[in-house]
Amino acid sequence: MTFFSRDRFIVEGVMPQRALLRLKRAGIVLFHVKKIQKNQIVFSVSVKDTEKVFAIYPNVCYNISAYTPFTVKQIGREGPIKYLTWLKKRIGLLIGGLLFVILSLFFDAWVFAVDFIGTDVYRRETLIALEQGGITPFSVYRKGEEDVICAQILALDGVAFCSVQKKGFRVVVETRLSSFSQSTLRDENMTAQHTGTVVAMTVLKGTPRKQIGEQVTCGETLVENQFFLEDGGQVRVEPIARVMIDCEFSQQIAATTAEEAFATAYLQLQLSPEDKITERVIEQKDGLFDVKIGYIVIESINLGG
Repeated sequence: MTFFSRDRFIVEGVMPQRALLRLKRAGIVLFHVKKIQKNQIVFSVSVKDTEKVFAIYPNVCYNISAYTPFTVKQIGREGPIKYLTWLKKRIGLLIGGLLFVILSLFFDAWVFAVDFIGTDVYRRETLIALEQGGITPFSVYRKGEEDVICAQILALDGVAFCSVQKKGFRVVVETRLSSFSQSTLRDENMTAQHTGTVVAMTVLKGTPRKQIGEQVTCGETLVENQFFLEDGGQVRVEPIARVMIDCEFSQQIAATTAEEAFATAYLQLQLSPEDKITERVIEQKDGLFDVKIGYIVIESINLGG
């Protein structure tokens, strides 16, 4: 490698060719000699002769204050070693850039979250439509299902516009309601969509049937669509309420890794961005994974969520 590599120098001074004559007399072979200005010449020598140049013109590396009619400086290398030196200095950046491109191309096909623009009144219905179209968090994005999903959402009462797009690692669902549509307030009882313990409850309209700290099972009434008057009468109303429920998921799942087992369990929960995971325990037993996930969900009715 040394045979094919050379160090590049520049000599400056009055009649710089004299400096080259001195190097030649010392037995140093010069390559690629080129005069770039009246008082400047560039040239190359074999790597094995570099120390000889330093010995003849020591001001290249030291003793700069000593007088000399010429100034000789090393300005780089040429040949294969030049590229090896460049590669050595940048190998970390090159590997990092290559890994970034590979990972970006791989993960760009995946979905990690769903964002809503406009209204999210039909959040749960939209998530169900997305799942039926094969679009769920922590899965590969399935192209070509956007029109089918939008058709299901547009069939909902009052929806005037819908679009489904993948942007980066997220799926963005935009839904707009018609300004001329009738009120879409639901007048049925608010029933629990999860099983757990009620940890918070806000009821603006209707009659609560559960208290904070009580257990509730999926399908059980949380808020009744009735308002009871002081005289014993009752009036039917559209309940407006928000309830926070502390839940627990526990199941054995067949998977190859703990991460895969958690992802499978997470998809079954169908959590919204408002919901929060509070605990997760994954243990492998007899080829299966015991997955335990603690989470808090927020359920509401006629509050736009």
